[in-house]
Amino acid sequence: MEQKLLDAKGKGEMDYDYTEDILFFKIKNRDYNRSLELEDVVLDIDSEGLIVGIQIFGASGMFNVDKDALRNVKKWEFKVQTEGKIVSIQLVFEMIKRNKVVERGQNLIREMPSLLNDSEVMCAMAA
Repeated sequence: MEQKLLDAKGKGEMDYDYTEDILFFKIKNRDYNRSLELEDVVLDIDSEGLIVGIQIFGASGMFNVDKDALRNVKKWEFKVQTEGKIVSIQLVFEMIKRNKVVERGQNLIREMPSLLNDSEVMCAMAA
């Protein structure tokens, strides 16, 4: 099966829900068709089977940073690869904490309950 590729560098947006501690990264102007919940991560999938959004629950704990710092994310990028039932997410972001730039990142690997098309999606944004 041929791997699909979506390069959306410079076409992303993010949001942080302070109350619920949910960090959300997505590709602008790319509608999702359905969502897939995998433990502490929800993936938004478009009609082509590409992952176009990532919601991370309990973000402050996952990245070991206080919630106020997550309000100040200035630059970020994600790369998502799917192969069979395995999804690999590489996420790196920079935020301002006490007037200093702090970088955090995480590599997440999750097993999906069903197959998606093999794909690679890249998205990045700088404020």
